[in-house]
Amino acid sequence: SERFPQYCNDKIESTSTMIANRLKSVVAGVWRNGSAARSLVGSSGLDHGLTPRTERKEFSSAAAPSGFDTLGVVGLGLMGHGICQVAAASGVHSNVVAFEPEQKFLDIGKERIEKSVAKLVSKEKLTQEDADKLMGSITFTTDSSQLKNVDLVVEAVIENMDLKETIYTELGSTCKPETIFASNTSSLSIAEMAAFSGRPDKFIGIHFFNPVQLMKLVEVIHTDRSDPIAFERAYNWVSEIGKVPVKCGDTPGFIVNRILVPNCMQAMLMVDRQDATVHDIDVSMQLGAGVPMGPLKLSDYVGLDTMYNIASGWVEKYPDEPAFVLPRCLVEKVEAGHLGRKTGQGFYHWNGDKPGKPV
Repeated sequence: SERFPQYCNDKIESTSTMIANRLKSVVAGVWRNGSAARSLVGSSGLDHGLTPRTERKEFSSAAAPSGFDTLGVVGLGLMGHGICQVAAASGVHSNVVAFEPEQKFLDIGKERIEKSVAKLVSKEKLTQEDADKLMGSITFTTDSSQLKNVDLVVEAVIENMDLKETIYTELGSTCKPETIFASNTSSLSIAEMAAFSGRPDKFIGIHFFNPVQLMKLVEVIHTDRSDPIAFERAYNWVSEIGKVPVKCGDTPGFIVNRILVPNCMQAMLMVDRQDATVHDIDVSMQLGAGVPMGPLKLSDYVGLDTMYNIASGWVEKYPDEPAFVLPRCLVEKVEAGHLGRKTGQGFYHWNGDKPGKPV
């Protein structure tokens, strides 16, 4: 019909924004405190997925119940409040303990969940009775001792390894020995955090994407010391709360970021070599590879400073990894303050969230 082309355009634009938000969620928290290289790759003393391993455990994903009756969520920020809401809405848990050390942040997180739930009720996607049941299943607290008997703790604080060390050291001494810990980190070394916890065999990465309420994908990450049974339980829990889990080792960027960022870097290298124009590179990937947004426009949307920090961190940490490169055009744009959407100019001109013509 005549409406079909417009429908396609609307769907492409909607999907493009979702993918851009997905990458933003992968990296957004890392750069708040400026420790980009460390945040992305962890400490120099730990393997983070680039050293070949001679022995690997088998990590099953058999559909057995997770057995997590109670859940703790540490941090109710952008990601944590969404994890808390989704878990409570699933009906899997008799109680979800939502923890923030400061009352003001606890209140902000609770308000976010209340607004999200109210929106679902207004759209008749959730009954008021179910909304009340959801909110009633969450215990909001600033008392960390409330976490001592939970079966699974999901941590979702900012990407600061020093902060995470403090949290996991405390959790390791507070929670019962059987509690499994999971970090929602988008990029930090799972193995390094596991060491802080005192229970590396019961430590998993569970990386949600933003917005948690909508995005189905969850990366479930294991280390060489992860207990296969603990991993299986965490993997199956992700399915139980309505998400789609994928397995991954403790490699920089896990799956999505590890593939997506080098892809964007290769597009920039083509610009450096003048192999093709910005417009032609992005159109080629949209129409030839079926992606909803070209890699250069996507990089602009996320922020060229963010892309720079990721790439430079990886290059510094892993100089012998050929997939990790720092294109000249990226360096030049960042040095000039042309960071993409956020500054109005990058590879494209921008008017707010709307891209214009290539620069």
